[in-house]
Amino acid sequence: MVRIGLTGGIGSGKSTVSQRLGELGAVVVDADQLAREVVSPGSQGLRAVRERFGDGVVGPDGALDRGALGGIVFADERARRDLEAITHPLIAHRTGQLMAEAGEDAIVVHDVPLLVEKHMGPAYHLVVVVEADHESRLRRLEGRGLSGHDARARMEHQATDEQRRAAADVLIDNNGSVADLVTQVDRVWQERLRPYADNVRTRTRARRPDVPTLVEYDETWPQQADRLIARISAAMGARAPEIEHIGSTAVPGLAGKDVIDLQIGVPDLHDADDPEFVRTLEDLGFPRSKDNTMDNVKDELPDPSLWVKRFHGSCDPGRVVHVHVRETEGAGWQYALLYRDWLRSDAQARADYLTEKHRLAGTCATTSEYAEAKEPWFNHIWPRMQAWARRTGWHS
Repeated sequence: MVRIGLTGGIGSGKSTVSQRLGELGAVVVDADQLAREVVSPGSQGLRAVRERFGDGVVGPDGALDRGALGGIVFADERARRDLEAITHPLIAHRTGQLMAEAGEDAIVVHDVPLLVEKHMGPAYHLVVVVEADHESRLRRLEGRGLSGHDARARMEHQATDEQRRAAADVLIDNNGSVADLVTQVDRVWQERLRPYADNVRTRTRARRPDVPTLVEYDETWPQQADRLIARISAAMGARAPEIEHIGSTAVPGLAGKDVIDLQIGVPDLHDADDPEFVRTLEDLGFPRSKDNTMDNVKDELPDPSLWVKRFHGSCDPGRVVHVHVRETEGAGWQYALLYRDWLRSDAQARADYLTEKHRLAGTCATTSEYAEAKEPWFNHIWPRMQAWARRTGWHS
């Protein structure tokens, strides 16, 4: 199963996106709909709400009087928390039921208005954010009968555009027509969501052309890495006690291949071979590569046992990720962190490395050849790294 979190500010067009994804084959779980369901007439939730807030919040027809309830909870923070304590567990339970019923091969779209505000992003394989400028959103809300004042008030109580962009793996622009929006949704479904789900089901890494292509530094690389780390940490818990962003994308200003490298630190590499460890990462979209079990041995530490690791790729066709699993006391873990931190602090080191990267990218035909050709450089700069570490008192 692939879980997609869908969100967007009020008036952004999120409901249209949700509807279209359902038409394409996704199983849509609508948080707003469930919030209404759990307090429907005769429900356990409505009985609890009535007991806490009184008969005045239930109309003559036995249904919840949302206006009366809103008048209480919007003016009283404690009352709002009490209401959430009643409804949130019921909504979570029903959400879990619907996701379980969807089946292992489903693409489940969880439509959640406050996904960013509630920091729910780590629960999903991807977060899709629908975005529109304030003027377009106001115009749509006023067209539904909401006053400009009320529309602005609701928008101000939601996350900012910047906060939603930081949470977004996929950003859908809805400043155009409905037809334009549907075209974007169809493209995301065909080019990313459907292939992603197929890859998770078959435990297949997504691959790009095997050509060493360097790109300029992307300011969003650290945000992308942070989202990935948060997902892995949420799923793995204590099995992944340390996770670090490494490689060129972790060095501000440095050009490199558009690949996010992460490393998970474990006390003992046997922990990484536990079936539950492997299964959890694979369910999250990071299948194990069984033939990649060693870092390249460096001349200064020639003992191969110090460089053993495990490696997981990514099923996401829109984001190449390499996950290296290493012992935190091992040479591979220490080298990756020292190399990253040295490059971050030393402008000349970055310049020298970039020169070498461009030279090799221009002469190597494949990424494998490129990676192998860099090894002499990594041996060559070891003394410079060690000298910097001693001078600065560096430690991992």
